[in-house]
Parts: sequence; C-alpha cells; structure tokens
Amino acid sequence: MASLKDMRVRIAATKATQKITKAMQMVAASKLRRAQAAAEAARPYAERMDIVLQNIASGMAGSDGAPRLLAGTGSDKVHLLIVATGERGLAGAFNSSIVRLAREHINRLVAEGKEVKILTVGKKGYEQLRRNFEKMIVDRVDLRGVRVLGYANAAEIAHKVTAMFEKGEFDVATLFYSRFKSVIAQIPTAQQIIPPKFEAAQAQGPVAAYEYEPEEDEILADLLPRYIATQIFRALLENNASFYGSQMSAMDNATRNAGDMIRKQTIKYNRTRQAMITKELIEIISGAEAL
Repeated sequence: MASLKDMRVRIAATKATQKITKAMQMVAASKLRRAQAAAEAARPYAERMDIVLQNIASGMAGSDGAPRLLAGTGSDKVHLLIVATGERGLAGAFNSSIVRLAREHINRLVAEGKEVKILTVGKKGYEQLRRNFEKMIVDRVDLRGVRVLGYANAAEIAHKVTAMFEKGEFDVATLFYSRFKSVIAQIPTAQQIIPPKFEAAQAQGPVAAYEYEPEEDEILADLLPRYIATQIFRALLENNASFYGSQMSAMDNATRNAGDMIRKQTIKYNRTRQAMITKELIEIISGAEAL
C-alpha cells in the first residue's frame, strides 16, 4: 500500500496536469475561432473555382489541346499522395485518422500493382507513415516555423507538386486532409487534384453556354496551377481548424478525467488516513487498559 506522502504527491501531480490540460483547452478554444473563420472564408472561393474549372473542362472534353494538368497523362501507374497533418500531437485522433485513410489508400493501390509516392505536409504524418512506408516518402514539408498559414505556403507546396508532374514523376495526385465540420466532428478527406476529379453536378435547369476571352487553353494555363495551390491552401486551413477543434475536445476530456482521478485519489487518501488514525487510537486505548 502506498504511504500517505506518496498519495499526496500523486494528487498534487494530477492537479498540476489538470491545470495544464485546462490551459491548453482554453488556448485551443481561442485559436479555434480564428482558424474556423479562415477555413469557412476559403470555402466559397475554392468551391467557385472548382465550378469554373469544371465548366471549362466540360467544354474541352475530348479535345486534343487540353493541358496535361487537366487531362492527365493517360495512365494511372504512379500515384502521388500528399498527406497533410499537424505539426503537433495532443489532439485526439486528428492526425491518426488522416494517416489511417492514407494508409488504406496506399494498401489498396499497392494491391492493384500501382507505384506509390508520398509527400508529407506536417511532422506527425511523416513520423507515422515512415514506420511502414519510409521508402515511398519522396519529400516532406515542415511548417513548424509558420505562425500564420498563408497562400504562399500552399503555393510553395503546389510548385513542388507541379514540378514533379512536369518531370513525369507521377500520373495521379491525391490530397489527404481533415475537413472541419464542428468541434467534435472532423472528416478525413481524400481529394484528387491532378488530374482534377469533379463531383457530378446536379441538374438545375438548362446549362448556359459560355464564351471565354482569352481562349480556354490560355485561361487554363494560369488557372490550373492556381487551382492546385488553392485546393492545398484550403486543405491547410481546414486542417488547422480541425486540429484546434480536436485538441480542444481532447483537452476537455483530459481535464474531466483528471478531475475524476483527483476525487478518487482524495477519497482513497482520506480513508487511508482515517484508518491509520483509528488504528493508533485503538493501540493507545488498548495500552491504557493494560496498565
């Protein structure tokens, strides 16, 4: 049985841990507001660009002049997986859920005989994936020194991806991230960005015919690299909001669990102390009666 001193030390340590988790919860809550606002503000622009690119792509369907970034290489033998995770842990299942989705995708592609290459964005994704797929990791991006995520960070990643594609290093690129839904719900998402894979649009009346100035191929030459950077930027913002939401929820649970442990340890300490006092009193009374 632990001594009273050991119990007091354990209670004090648990209280100190509870203070830390409570502070982390409050910090995550304050950062979540800004991160959520940034993610929600980026969605309309990314979705609208997706619609514009889909309209242009449908007009060039079957055309020999379609850019390779839009039409693809005509093959799907080599796949590049861009796995975006957080730089830190203590956020519940945020990082592991993204890596799990990527791992399932990798195993499926390997089973089909495809070649897989991985580009990791974030420390935690790299650490988890290198355990089983270290030879597949071709590059990594570290954002630990970035205080505020900006479009320039996404543009740098997009430049690496497009440069690899132009060199013929892969045929299909898929982006993995966590879409923010609420504080307690983040959705691991896989999105194919090269060549772009659009969701089937629902029929909403007659489709308008557009005439573009300049020509479609000139627009796509500038729009496609911007589209890739925009989707990556959106993924980074969604990840940022999802990280703080998951961390806030995890630290709230940790604070509650610490409170439960403190109550149980305190009850055990008081019972042990009372038993020792009762034992000493019995010994004193027994000694007095013997005299």
